[in-house]
Amino acid sequence: MARENLRRRTAARLAAVQALYQSDQTGDAADQVIDQFVRHRLGESAGAGGYQEGSVPEAEVALFTRIVRAASLGQAERDELMAGALPSDWPVERLDPVLRCVLRAGMAELSMADGPPARVVINEYLDVAHGFFWGDEPGLVNAVLDRLARSLRPAEFPTTAAQ
Repeated sequence: MARENLRRRTAARLAAVQALYQSDQTGDAADQVIDQFVRHRLGESAGAGGYQEGSVPEAEVALFTRIVRAASLGQAERDELMAGALPSDWPVERLDPVLRCVLRAGMAELSMADGPPARVVINEYLDVAHGFFWGDEPGLVNAVLDRLARSLRPAEFPTTAAQ
């Protein structure tokens, strides 16, 4: 059962990135995209096409909804925070749109006080990034989310006197 829940959460994160991308490309409001995904792409009603057809049948809808809403709220402020974690010669606007959405979803989840441990979030979005990219992008996701996690959740990254 625990492994099934993990798959459902990973699927929710993947769907959240897809929904954020759709919202980014179409300009549709987050709640409108959430509604479209819930009705047509998530859960059993999504059809038999599975991932190849754009469906994410195993996604945990509550987590998906929470991530998309959190990523959409205060996006300008979050993008500014993200820019501080990126290399100085890489403005947020220069990022591949999918990569930007992966980072926005990861940052949104890292911002959730009651979310999973930061290292879990980073690993999950690293896996999601590997689903979209085959080059250096997953490494960038890892580095940026790690920097953001240390800023957003410093208690999870204690420093030692030797540092």
